[in-house]
Amino acid sequence: MRGLSTLVFLLGVVALGYWAYHQTILTQQAERRVEQLQRDIGATRERLAILRAEWAYLNRPDRLRELADFNFERLQLLPLAPEQFGRAAQIPYPLPPEPEETLLENASGPEAGPDGDPVP
Repeated sequence: MRGLSTLVFLLGVVALGYWAYHQTILTQQAERRVEQLQRDIGATRERLAILRAEWAYLNRPDRLRELADFNFERLQLLPLAPEQFGRAAQIPYPLPPEPEETLLENASGPEAGPDGDPVP
């Protein structure tokens, strides 16, 4: 009986050792994946910083002015003037949809006036 309990105990220790080793391997893989993701994030941030710098360089007002002057005959770009801008009140917005109650009343037929006659 004592030999059986010792065998069960040894099997338990071996199983726990295997589980601990497996968890260690999984943890190391996760750490390597995190390090790779951090390197990727750093590279992407560097690329984004370069793209932002290029965008700022290409959108300098003096450079754009020179390009507009150089391509004036082909593009026919003119300087902006205050008269070219409109007001928000000048924008034709669509009318809001009618409420469902009004639609249901209109679908049922002509409405009757206060004296019972149909309203045109």
